[in-house]
Amino acid sequence: MKRWVPSIGTSGRPRYLEIADAIEQDTANGILTTGDQLPPQRRLAEQLGLDFTTISRAYAEAQSRGLVESHVGRGTFVRAKADQGSPVADPRRLREQDLTMNLPPEPDDPALLAAMRAGLETVGANLVSLLRYQSAVGSEMDRSAALSWLSLRGMVPNLGRIAVTPGAHATMTAILGNLASPGDVILCEGVTYPGVRSIAARLGLTLIGLPTDAAGILPDALSGAIRDHRPKALYLNPTLQNPTTRTIPAPRRAEIADLLLRHGLPLIEDDAYGFIQPGAPAPFATLAPDLTWHIGGLAKCVGAGLRLAFTIAPDGRAAYQLAQSLRVANVMASPLSMALVTRWIEDGTADRICRFIRAESAARQSIAADVLHEMRFESDPHAFNIWLNLPAGVSCAELMGRMNGHGIGLMPSDAFTVLGAPGEHVRVCLGGPISREGLRNGLSFLANTLNGDVWLG
Repeated sequence: MKRWVPSIGTSGRPRYLEIADAIEQDTANGILTTGDQLPPQRRLAEQLGLDFTTISRAYAEAQSRGLVESHVGRGTFVRAKADQGSPVADPRRLREQDLTMNLPPEPDDPALLAAMRAGLETVGANLVSLLRYQSAVGSEMDRSAALSWLSLRGMVPNLGRIAVTPGAHATMTAILGNLASPGDVILCEGVTYPGVRSIAARLGLTLIGLPTDAAGILPDALSGAIRDHRPKALYLNPTLQNPTTRTIPAPRRAEIADLLLRHGLPLIEDDAYGFIQPGAPAPFATLAPDLTWHIGGLAKCVGAGLRLAFTIAPDGRAAYQLAQSLRVANVMASPLSMALVTRWIEDGTADRICRFIRAESAARQSIAADVLHEMRFESDPHAFNIWLNLPAGVSCAELMGRMNGHGIGLMPSDAFTVLGAPGEHVRVCLGGPISREGLRNGLSFLANTLNGDVWLG
């Protein structure tokens, strides 16, 4: 093991970035060479008088720059210069993240990252043509790849009903704009995805939340709301629901689909997490295809920065209306992103990314279960988050303030609540660029805070 201690100065930059910079500089100067093992994170933290989280973030930053590679149980090693890539990743890009979002774990397996980069290089051969204006709903090649992907969830619609759209958020905006006018009612779960609340508010729509149990919205409540409010659509996030992590089981889905068919009520099925849960129940799009707008967003199962979703319209006419709305608001989804995803689907990389996210999410849920075993929360073995019930006397606002800067994204319950008063819950994100060790450290701080062992003043 290399006896190495980074030289960090007084630049005013965050310490974890200074340490990552030192790794990069010492590698360039030959102080660190290929294969050198860096000191264990806890040992380096003690030597520098810093907390463990700072060192964990520094090593993660160095890995994201291609400078080192980590192996569970073995340690962190300097990578060969040939593997560090050319040009070197811009650290200004690497630091960008939004902890208010429910982030999937980021791939760190060298072989998987190499496959992802290879896809990007292949797409680069068509760079000029991909800079042209193209179809608002994707080329036939890209929609065929979307069909291949969606078929893994049991959906095989006519190609004319499929659109490659610029992310779930833009797609929901377009669909709701077509289905409803200002003042119209849209139904949803009582605790729901914040994005649909924002969209409804922007379009002047009235969002009415329905009561739920562990299996999802209550059929009797749905029936009554259809009778009393004459809604234009129902919005559901039926698999690993954000934020509760609940999944509507097949029998309840059948009951809901039966009511939709009986009343002719359109459904917006936000299936963002459908590919993450192994053996997830069949989508509503297979139960009520003539009424369902199925949105298979890629943000959670492949990558949010792609800003793509694979959308199935109820029929060809609806698909045409969607294309017209998307053309007005967004012109088209990025052809570069579409080409990259198509390549990843065709060569199997997209499936490998999804399997990595699924496995890593399970590992992180195990960490959360271990560290927060005294707390009450809802979770699923493959969700990116937990829905934490705060102890008596602890408010969402207080906890958010205390956890600021600890690398874990928190979102309070009032952002999700449509029906009734918000309870004292927070969504705790387990994903993003944070390492397993960093997550354990951050969750330990959270547990200590909730137990009253930490006070930040």
